[in-house]
Amino acid sequence: MNTIQQIFTQYAPEYIHRFGDAMPNEHRKVIDAIIDCRTQSCGMAIYQCDKCHSSHSVFRSCGNRHCPSCQNHKTKMWLQWQMKRQLPGHHFMITFTVPEQLRRFIRSNQRICYAALFKASADAKFIGGDLPGFFGVLHTWGRQLQYHPHIHYIVPGGALSREQNKWHCARVDFYLPIRAMSKMFSAKFHDEIKKTDLWSSIPAEVWKIDWNVNCQPVGSSEQSVRYLAPYVFKVAISNSRIVKVQNHTVFIRYKKKGSRRRRTMSLNVMEFLRRFLQHVLPTGFMKVRHYGFLNPSSSTSLEKIRALIELAYGFELVCRKPALAPVLPATCPYCGGKLKYLYSVLPFMMAPAGPG
Repeated sequence: MNTIQQIFTQYAPEYIHRFGDAMPNEHRKVIDAIIDCRTQSCGMAIYQCDKCHSSHSVFRSCGNRHCPSCQNHKTKMWLQWQMKRQLPGHHFMITFTVPEQLRRFIRSNQRICYAALFKASADAKFIGGDLPGFFGVLHTWGRQLQYHPHIHYIVPGGALSREQNKWHCARVDFYLPIRAMSKMFSAKFHDEIKKTDLWSSIPAEVWKIDWNVNCQPVGSSEQSVRYLAPYVFKVAISNSRIVKVQNHTVFIRYKKKGSRRRRTMSLNVMEFLRRFLQHVLPTGFMKVRHYGFLNPSSSTSLEKIRALIELAYGFELVCRKPALAPVLPATCPYCGGKLKYLYSVLPFMMAPAGPG
């Protein structure tokens, strides 16, 4: 039993029995989706080989964004889309993390707080330009499945001045002052939460400490996007990190920050399920957001931005076309021919499973 689906199938009923009264509805939906994924409960897709004409059937996936079995194709498609939009020049990854004293409050008020985190962290203005462009990804977990909300932004090294119609370049090793960004992040989040009736629930010392903002150069657009792509659709833990389940205990692999050595930790299976489910996002919440000229609705085209960046560097930059592995079609196990999709059998159309 080394997959999340197997763990959920065996132990989720006990978890629901013990904690169901206090469980958010989103958690129940995720439990059902993971258990049902690629089983009769999700229906079946029918394919036909274009060579030998043999028929093939596969159970459909659940498609839930928290299911570890449903994210690989989404990651590949997102990476291809981002590579087509990459810009020349150096980039930065800026990470905004909330203080530990605030995490319990955020976990209890996720929809409001996650939205406030994006608004508070996405307001940085680059000196010299009035239109930056960047995208951010919300993560909520640490290496041991602990609750650790933070946002990663990939930011091109500079910004557009619309008045001058000119690209203003940032230094290769510096984008914006970290201490100023930290204070602004804290103040903006404070202002957003104060608009709600939740402000009085936050410990007062939160506003007196430094908020962690990290900015590091990450090279080209291709390098930065390839680094972040696996995390965009990643869930809190993958099947490959689960060592075993024994005596009501889940053993998982992890690495400490700054270390390459693999370690193993054990969690009671109920605690494992709790830690996994605390990272379920509110229904419909967008964890990936694009801002400025990288927003698809921006009136400033990426072609113009590319041209202005190249002009600013004297046309010395080359934005090479990345070599992307093609998304291979499904093939017939008998002759290797391509499988053509015919139709789907929806769950309510499936015959009841027999005993055993």
